[in-house]
Amino acid sequence: MSDIIHILPPAVANQIAAGEVVQRPASVVKELVENALDAQATLIQVVLEDAGKSTVQVIDDGRGMSPSDALRAFERHATSKIAQATDLFALRTMGFRGEALASIAAVAEVTLRTRREEDELGTLIRFEGSHLTAQEATACPRGANFTVRNLFFNIPARRKFLKSNQTELANILTEIERVSLANPDIAFTLHHQGNLMLDLPQGNFRGRIEALFGKRVGSKLVPVEVETPLVNVSGYVGMPEAARKKNARQFFFVNNRFMRHPYFAKAILMAYERLIPDAMQPPFFLRLEVDPARIDVNIHPTKTEIKFEDEGAIFQIILAAVREALGKYGAVPTLDFDTENRPDLPAFPPSFLPQSGTALSTQTAPAQPQIHVDPSFNPFAPAASEASRTSSPAGAEGHSTPAAASFASHATAAPAHWEELYPTPRTSTAAPQPTLYDALPAAQQAPWNESTTAGQKDFLQVQGRYIATPLHSGLALIDQHRAHIRILYEQYRRQLSERGAASQRLLFPETIQLSPSEAATLETLLPDLEAIGFDLSPLGGGTYSVLAHPLGTEGLPPAALVQSLLDDALTGQADTPDAVHHHVALNLARRVALPVGEVLSPAEMANLVENLFTCSTPNLTPDGHATLCIVHPEELF
Repeated sequence: MSDIIHILPPAVANQIAAGEVVQRPASVVKELVENALDAQATLIQVVLEDAGKSTVQVIDDGRGMSPSDALRAFERHATSKIAQATDLFALRTMGFRGEALASIAAVAEVTLRTRREEDELGTLIRFEGSHLTAQEATACPRGANFTVRNLFFNIPARRKFLKSNQTELANILTEIERVSLANPDIAFTLHHQGNLMLDLPQGNFRGRIEALFGKRVGSKLVPVEVETPLVNVSGYVGMPEAARKKNARQFFFVNNRFMRHPYFAKAILMAYERLIPDAMQPPFFLRLEVDPARIDVNIHPTKTEIKFEDEGAIFQIILAAVREALGKYGAVPTLDFDTENRPDLPAFPPSFLPQSGTALSTQTAPAQPQIHVDPSFNPFAPAASEASRTSSPAGAEGHSTPAAASFASHATAAPAHWEELYPTPRTSTAAPQPTLYDALPAAQQAPWNESTTAGQKDFLQVQGRYIATPLHSGLALIDQHRAHIRILYEQYRRQLSERGAASQRLLFPETIQLSPSEAATLETLLPDLEAIGFDLSPLGGGTYSVLAHPLGTEGLPPAALVQSLLDDALTGQADTPDAVHHHVALNLARRVALPVGEVLSPAEMANLVENLFTCSTPNLTPDGHATLCIVHPEELF
């Protein structure tokens, strides 16, 4: 029997390994930008075509490579970052495995132009599917210029599963946001389809935050700064009013590397205890400086999960640092009295103050107010004397004031007894209104009256949440909030398909500031938002003006409504047009639907129930929750 185990060809092995490193165009951008950072670049330019599916070009002004280094860089496990295993415990570079370029060259067409400062000519190298097709000298500026074309050209199955251009572009922008935030001293630019989308000059950390997310976000940040022998923590956390339900801007960086760390995020959330509601998330931008020997970044291919040796101690340090920052900068509410509109109380001038133990002068000191009360006066007494009715409040002079005279005239015409002024309410003798339970036949001769029509049905609201009404098959209990969600959802879906929803223009348009990745996602939602009645106008720099909102959303802030829909889109799956329609219609219906506890009139309840039973699926909400339940007659007693 012949042997069955054999060695895979290098090209096949590279394609298999590329599945872990290169998952989408954003992975290519991330790896090439990190290589540029390790090359000590001060300017990194990213150029995209078709959201990276056709072309990804990354240009930097770093050190560059020699001809031999440029060719060797495309070999597997070829790197300049480490030389031995112990170097893994002193990492100061973004890359160290030496797999990125080999993986990219295995699934795309890659062209590299690079030159060092001391070289007169640079080097051009071209790979196609791990095969070297060109190597020659060329004229080029110092640094490196990587051009990656036709990603997954030799793996059609992988290319087929790429998402829409806007989705892939949003993923690329997310990677650029993370890298640029970690390195505010490096300039970044990003062009897509020939249009400049990002232009981030060199600056400081706060300036980079405002450049990406807007000055409105920057104005609600509190600085955090603490140095300990174990870890240095710096950055910013948001004021309590900046908290959001979803998609809060939360960034952790350790040694200039972006990371996800739910445990440390919990420490920040604990610092906001009793400052924000339970369902809210505060924004934060925190940078940690830790000894590289006390962390391990080699536990995940994306290098965004990092293990800390002193996790518990760092948790307490972050918690204390954030609490101190919130208290120091007034983010924590203090017990204070409201001094707005307080009366201006007069103060005694110096001449009123006693001199060396003497009393105040009776000629200059203000007289203390005196209150005179007639304890014998009773406005309800039938035989009250005219003198007591018309006596002056001053009492001493005996002069009557106009107010006292007016009171006396009314008191004279008053009834003899106060009970006549305030009679006991009489019990109504009108016939009681029929209730829901009157619909039951007498003595339960029949389970339900089958001839009852919709106009004769009774409706009873229970706890401001449920509507009870008799049906042919039993007693229906309808959740009014969920029922309204189903009604509005189908209404919005019809508007999306017909593209003809009515809208209400805003007298004073509202603006919304978005990050680059949020703006890219909003572009995918704009046609559907316009179809249901929104009118948004781009102002540039990630700012949009909300000019109109759908009818029926009165009372809801239009900009906040758009932001909430966008947050849901960023956390949900809305890749196909039908999924986008479903997502927009469902989330808008949730926010516009009747709140729990809303009191409805009988006519409103009847209209809600009637509209519910005209829906295609009246018994379920679009996300699968029951809108009603039916209690059969035999279950009532």
